[in-house]
Amino acid sequence: MRLLASVIDLYSLVVLVTVIMSWVRLDRRNPLATIVHGLTEPVLAPIRKVLPPIAGLDFSPMVLLIALQVLKGLLF
Repeated sequence: MRLLASVIDLYSLVVLVTVIMSWVRLDRRNPLATIVHGLTEPVLAPIRKVLPPIAGLDFSPMVLLIALQVLKGLLF
């Protein structure tokens, strides 16, 4: 079970990296950007469909981070 908690924490970190990369506008062809985008976009895209940008801000990473912490809390 501790492994699952570590995976959730690691994925949360990857989501935070996605947010930071969106602020610095890292080129999508960058290897790090490609990996991070590939790991997060399949989960963030459905959230964006349900929760469109509000005042130009994308809240999908925040929703995902909250959901990950709730999941972690329910499991442990």
